[in-house]
Amino acid sequence: MSEITIALGKGRLESFTLETFKKSGIEFPDFTEDSRKLIFNDRDHIYQIVLVKASDVPTYVEKGAADIGIVGKDTLEESGADVFEVLDLGFGRCKFAVAGLPGEPYDSSSKLTVASKYPKVAKDYYHKKGVSIETIKLNGSVELAPLIGLSDVIVDIVETGKTLKENGLVVLEDISEISARLIVNKASFKTKTDRIHWFIDEMSKAVEQETV
Repeated sequence: MSEITIALGKGRLESFTLETFKKSGIEFPDFTEDSRKLIFNDRDHIYQIVLVKASDVPTYVEKGAADIGIVGKDTLEESGADVFEVLDLGFGRCKFAVAGLPGEPYDSSSKLTVASKYPKVAKDYYHKKGVSIETIKLNGSVELAPLIGLSDVIVDIVETGKTLKENGLVVLEDISEISARLIVNKASFKTKTDRIHWFIDEMSKAVEQETV
């Protein structure tokens, strides 16, 4: 019987996710935070974790290299991956928002310029509003764009709003809530149904205990 492979992004979701695994009775004895290994097996060799860049998790799952993945909703939406999103894990909560300079009127006669690390999310949001935009893909310091005239507004993740405030920007529109999600490869969901359902149930129980 092949193992269930779980793609897990490095970074802020990593420690919380592994703790949730532990609460579900699943431990990976060889895992240490300073290890350079990328693949870890649980004690019973039922589950296998592969550590990948967070933005690559949807790709691993969509292509079937992993059966299950844990990834932020932001990354999932931007990827457009064709996977099943089966559980909101409830941690890493923040939101997508449109932000810009306060009191800046929007000239509806010209195309809105939007800078973002998430151009697909920005396009999808404004497409639903019927607003034509030009997107500028940035990889960091997105808040700088409206300050120096690179864009009219930005679409970005907002957690506390502190970075926006310190740069004189404000949230203009909320887009959607974000949190960590459990995703499943569509073929694996059919061929490894029992073990994947068991895992989803255990993760769901762990999340419920976390929120009590």
